[in-house]
Amino acid sequence: MLRPSKILKMAVALAPMFASAGWASSARPVSADLIVYGGTASGVTAAYAAAREGLHVVLLEPGSHLGGMVTGGLSATDAGNFHIIGGYAREFYREAAAHYGRHSLDTFADWRSEPHVDEGIFNAWMKKSGVEVHFHERLREKHGVAKRGTHIVSITTEDGKVWRAAVFADCTYEGDLMAEAGVSYTVGRESRKVYGEELAGVRAETPHHQFLFKISPYGENGKLLPGVDPGPLAAAGSGDKKVQAYNFRLILTNDPANKLPWTKPAGYDASQFELLARYLQQWKAHEHREPALRDVMNPVAIPNHKADFNNQGAFSTDYIGESWRYPDASYAERRKIWDAHLLYTQSLFWFLASDPRVPKPLRDEMNRWGLAKDEFADTDHWPNQLYIREGRRMSGQYVMHQADLQTERTKPDSIAMGSYNSDSHNVERIATPDGGVLNEGNVEVPVKPYEIAYRAILPRRKETDNLLVPVCLSASHAAYSSIRMEPQYMMIGEAAGTAASIAVKKKVPVSQIDVAALQRELRAQGAILHLSQEVKNR
Repeated sequence: MLRPSKILKMAVALAPMFASAGWASSARPVSADLIVYGGTASGVTAAYAAAREGLHVVLLEPGSHLGGMVTGGLSATDAGNFHIIGGYAREFYREAAAHYGRHSLDTFADWRSEPHVDEGIFNAWMKKSGVEVHFHERLREKHGVAKRGTHIVSITTEDGKVWRAAVFADCTYEGDLMAEAGVSYTVGRESRKVYGEELAGVRAETPHHQFLFKISPYGENGKLLPGVDPGPLAAAGSGDKKVQAYNFRLILTNDPANKLPWTKPAGYDASQFELLARYLQQWKAHEHREPALRDVMNPVAIPNHKADFNNQGAFSTDYIGESWRYPDASYAERRKIWDAHLLYTQSLFWFLASDPRVPKPLRDEMNRWGLAKDEFADTDHWPNQLYIREGRRMSGQYVMHQADLQTERTKPDSIAMGSYNSDSHNVERIATPDGGVLNEGNVEVPVKPYEIAYRAILPRRKETDNLLVPVCLSASHAAYSSIRMEPQYMMIGEAAGTAASIAVKKKVPVSQIDVAALQRELRAQGAILHLSQEVKNR
């Protein structure tokens, strides 16, 4: 294995050859072999994989933490069929389990760990592999990418620094580098007609996370209550530019020694929860019992008396309808959307813990939990990552769609496997003609293990030749709803980092590497690539 310094010297020495071949833009030394933009779990794994292959890797993270959602509150890992999770993703979860004295990954509980433990593992990976990590380095919002023809020469961050590399990987949830590089992408839901997908577009029926009985969404003044769209519901199967709801995944504890009490947030507006108040007050009459915490939250136990709290039911932590503008919004507008989600979440928990309209048993149950003192210390113990379930999606060399998850599940250029349900959260909440309210967009459809194509992380050749996109990859909304899980992001990131190492060493564009060689390298790292591959006794 070549040392990072040798790879960098080789890149410098071969720069004139790259230029004469038309693949590189300059004979000047590059700052790295690979620049990974975005310190998500996918970005960390991509950087780790490339560095272990000997590349000089620079990881640029706009924020101040590594790991994205894996360290930002999503501790109840969406593992699906965990036998197909291999490579460095499996290594990560094995290290996390070992922290708690568990030495197998045979149960779903083995895949759950605390955010600060996970972040410690990622930080250690970057240190031991020699990845050069820079925090608070956000891509300049306009003209942040310099290209020569189809080749990305450099990117510029907001502080004016210019970062050059042979290969780039956009591992952000937003896909800003991809977009700035002129790569085609889409936002929202395709219609059924585009790919012939049954799960595409507006849902005619949304049985899950739905109101269980009719509630009026109108106030005494006849106006709609906050958070309800007037509608009407668009035609079933029609496309739109709306994206599924975002939320914060809270890490709460019921350990009195580690628990913080709920406090009223600045900007709290109880009227925001009038619809929920009505729903809870009428619950017993319709359901013949008092509402419980499990009806409005989904707490999943993780170690040390903590739980990962996720959305559950008709009105919960998902801020339905407030994510639509985020993918293409400016940085300033995104900050407002992010802050609005945080205030909504803080207000929701205060409402459930304190409002007299909430039945007392539910209030008491909510107050048995609180923010954990030993998590997210620099963000007042609230998660540091908004769960951006879906943003931009690249329109690349191959678009993964519903058939790839269900009937056409093998791929000759497979780089990883997926298995989690097609899982989209609700997209909108609208008033119905009969005077009720409807959540629309939820999808929960099982899939069997399927293979993910390398082509799905490659932009079209006419657009760029040295960019890999493991997170905002090329997929329809229906397919992305399964692929979007963090273990898949990590495995795809590993493939991207390994592909970058081959491209640098062989001096070829990322779309022209030997895929068979890539697959051999991935298998050597423990990756599971094909349905036929033996996965027992892992």
